[in-house]
Amino acid sequence: MSDPLDTAPDPTAPDATAPDPTAPDPSASEPTAPERPASGGKPGTPSIYEWAGGIDALNRLTEVFYDHVLKDPLLAPVFAGMDPRHPQHVAMWLAEVFGGPAGYTERRGGHPHMAQQHLGRGITEPQRRRWVELLLDTADEVGLPSDPEFRGVFLYYIEWGTRMALIYSGENPPPVDAAEVPVWQWGQTPPWQG
Repeated sequence: MSDPLDTAPDPTAPDATAPDPTAPDPSASEPTAPERPASGGKPGTPSIYEWAGGIDALNRLTEVFYDHVLKDPLLAPVFAGMDPRHPQHVAMWLAEVFGGPAGYTERRGGHPHMAQQHLGRGITEPQRRRWVELLLDTADEVGLPSDPEFRGVFLYYIEWGTRMALIYSGENPPPVDAAEVPVWQWGQTPPWQG
């Protein structure tokens, strides 16, 4: 009888010392969680940008809005001499903020550039409030979605953003390079898709 330890290895058997190509690589880093959709909600939930109607809707909003701004007695002085492309730049900013393409960062310099545009402007609280009011009226006028979920998150950003503009335009602004473009998500109230 032969001793099992003295037998020659079977050439057709897998080599026990060779790594198993199907086994996970022990030197690889831990798996990461999948990225959340830009919507910040469940997969398949549109981003705020998509829900708003994309860049066409935001361009329509800003074109009509800034036409009103230039006729408004409280706001017109703030925007005197405005670059004719300003409405498109703001639409590009809003697109990025609401989860769309990062065009403002790529073409305009992101948050530092936006913040710099407000330095030293001395925006007043009545001007800020009028800007918000006029933008919300324009959103109605151009037909942006009127559902409570969209309007709630839209107003949340507009309030936050205009208050930041007020701070940057004041006497003691924070460093302009302190933040990236914020990206708003649905948060507690994703859109109802019945």
